[in-house]
Amino acid sequence: MKRILLHILLLIFSVPAMAQEVFHVFPPDHSVSPGSENGDGSLTRPWDLQTALSQSTEVVNSGDTIWIHEGIYNGRFVSKLKSLEPNKFITVSAFKDDKVILNGNVNSTRNTVLEVAGPQVIFKNFEITWLADFSRDENDSNFQVCSGIRHLKGADCRFYNLNIHDNPGLGIGSWKHAEGTIIENCLIYNNGFMSKDGRGRGEGIYVQNKSDKTRLIKNNIIFNNYYKGIEVWSAGKRSSYEFVKHITLEGNIIFNSGNPSGWFFDNTIIASNDKNGVNIAKHIKVIDNVFYHNTRQPNGHIYGDAPSLTIGFIKRAPVEDVIVDNNVIVGGFNGLRILYSKTLQFSNNKIHTGIVQVAPTITEHYEGWNFNSNVIYSSLTKPYRIPRVKNYALKDWTETFQLDRDSKLFPIEDFTLDPILRVSKHSQNVNKFNVALFNTEGSSVQVDFSSYRIDAGTSYTIYDVENQKKVLKTGVLSEDGYLNIPMQLHEFEKPLHNEKAIKTIANFGVFVVEFDTQEVEDPSPEDKRDNFFTRFWKWLGF
Repeated sequence: MKRILLHILLLIFSVPAMAQEVFHVFPPDHSVSPGSENGDGSLTRPWDLQTALSQSTEVVNSGDTIWIHEGIYNGRFVSKLKSLEPNKFITVSAFKDDKVILNGNVNSTRNTVLEVAGPQVIFKNFEITWLADFSRDENDSNFQVCSGIRHLKGADCRFYNLNIHDNPGLGIGSWKHAEGTIIENCLIYNNGFMSKDGRGRGEGIYVQNKSDKTRLIKNNIIFNNYYKGIEVWSAGKRSSYEFVKHITLEGNIIFNSGNPSGWFFDNTIIASNDKNGVNIAKHIKVIDNVFYHNTRQPNGHIYGDAPSLTIGFIKRAPVEDVIVDNNVIVGGFNGLRILYSKTLQFSNNKIHTGIVQVAPTITEHYEGWNFNSNVIYSSLTKPYRIPRVKNYALKDWTETFQLDRDSKLFPIEDFTLDPILRVSKHSQNVNKFNVALFNTEGSSVQVDFSSYRIDAGTSYTIYDVENQKKVLKTGVLSEDGYLNIPMQLHEFEKPLHNEKAIKTIANFGVFVVEFDTQEVEDPSPEDKRDNFFTRFWKWLGF
């Protein structure tokens, strides 16, 4: 019997492609283990980053992990990695807690720091940016447009816990052929540039989707990009097919989009510009998000042009089957724009605005609208505005269009929100949380973590996302599971890179809370195989 099993074991050894492998990447200038194109991916002969990302399926495949070790990786990179086994991924990640930075500020003809072109690859736990000085002005002779990530193709890729910032282009382009994408728990900020016409350009995320497989954008923090926060959109005017569909935005915190350019643009827009009426934005879910703009001027008035959410854009391409539920939507005078839409569910949202702008075509489509249980704070007694037609008070709006029967309207002076807007735990790191808070007095807010089963006495660190280089607060979790997050201290910092940008006032803050919970690490695939074979050899009598 043992002889038969020994033959089986030798057969297993003869098929190494079945085993999950671990590979290593170091910077080319590393003093001890420089990465090289002549390496083999081992710790003693590691790859450089581009060599690792160029490996064929014969070398790196399903279930394998590429560890990127601490350092700055200068260049603009292309991932050609492919996982061919269904529902199994290649993982490209910073090694443990190593600080890994991909720096795109180099001479290159490529216009993105990381281009992704293969299926079923997970990218996580590293930084994508431009370091040192560079131009943000398209009029400068040395200016280069360069996005953070461009995902052109390759189904079912995942982007987790990436820090994407200060790229002179958009943060992530998640394009139509990249079906099944998940973008989750990423920080995306300060991306973009000033165009020749003096306007900001560069979204946090630009997303499209041709497939019927849902594209998920979840629990990201997106702020201070030069243009819009998330653009679910196609600018094409003469399309022959649909590619803005089946997209879910869930639990994101998006604020002050356009701020560095001196304007406030949409924190999110869902629409297309297709004049053929073919490429219609449809099957979109917008659930549990926070869309926020700095709203108050020193005189107490709200800003004029500061849209926070826009639904629809042109008459020939009205959106269809869009669900907007349980969001916080805080903007300026035109904070909420509901334009061209055939079917729209809009419920349980809290809104700060001057007007709710609605296109005249509402008379053609409102039978497909379902509005209920919204709370609106407006500077007007008649906030529902159909331009050049009529302004409606809530009662008239309800009686005319049978919408918002259970909704409420309050004066802007009474504007308030629950102090805790969102608390979301990272799916890839159970000890890390995104927290959005609101307090009109700018005082500390007490946040309850007791339901997350974190032991009393566990150490924590709090960062203000607008000033990540400085620790805002440290401490240990109390017996009752509560901790206080200060709202005022971050107001006086000056973390922004751009003189035009306005620091978020102290009544609103977004924070990352990390708990120092010690967990037993899951052994690597190599360790698991070693343990198995050790026990097996002992059983055989060796």
